[in-house]
Amino acid sequence: MKEKEMIFGIRAVLEAIEAGKEIDKVIVRRELQGDLSKELFAALKLQDIPVQRVPMERLDRFTRKNHQGVIAFLSAITYDRIEDIVPFLYENGEDPFILVLDGITDVRNFGAIARTCEVAGVNAIVIPAKGSVTVNADAIKTSAGALLKIPVCKEQNLTAAIQFLKNSGINVIAATERGADVYTEVDYSGPVAFVMGAEDTGVSNDNLRIADKLVKIPQFGTIGSLNVSVAAGVLIYEVIRQKSLK
Repeated sequence: MKEKEMIFGIRAVLEAIEAGKEIDKVIVRRELQGDLSKELFAALKLQDIPVQRVPMERLDRFTRKNHQGVIAFLSAITYDRIEDIVPFLYENGEDPFILVLDGITDVRNFGAIARTCEVAGVNAIVIPAKGSVTVNADAIKTSAGALLKIPVCKEQNLTAAIQFLKNSGINVIAATERGADVYTEVDYSGPVAFVMGAEDTGVSNDNLRIADKLVKIPQFGTIGSLNVSVAAGVLIYEVIRQKSLK
């Protein structure tokens, strides 16, 4: 990661937070203490910015500058709010088409998914603020720049964001091996949001419970699941296929 994508030092990070900078996460020296550090932790908690306590050696690997035991990683983009995007789409006569990524951590998969979304006309990607990939330089490169073009919403509470989609009249479809319906048997002609989980853990139980439908992609081999970016492409283009027929 380039140093221009990071901020070093307690006071500098505090000033960045106060200035409204988009910060993905902050790593701090495990033993960090003092009044100024307490002020920093309070500001990070107030803004729901993820914090990791790490050994000093890990901070030193990022930079030789005097980081004072604190490094903040800046976001490569300005994140959008799903509460703003959905009403805007309806006001413009569009049926929202949203992709929600539940716990995806692989940057390459994220970039590939974003590239498919942009090409297929998906309106926005929703990710959780914690336990997920973020939009960094590697993700942007893998997406062929798509992440600079498609809105990405980073939500503190992903389940609440999915509930908001439901309350907004959007048909929420979760992809899971436990799905009752094969993905081609569901009508996607109206507003739709897909929820995709990580290959190892899948969509969380809380998010499965509030989905309108659970769908599966048929599998005939011995490997447990498709690559998530491939599965996302299959589902997204089924929506395109159905809409093109109508």
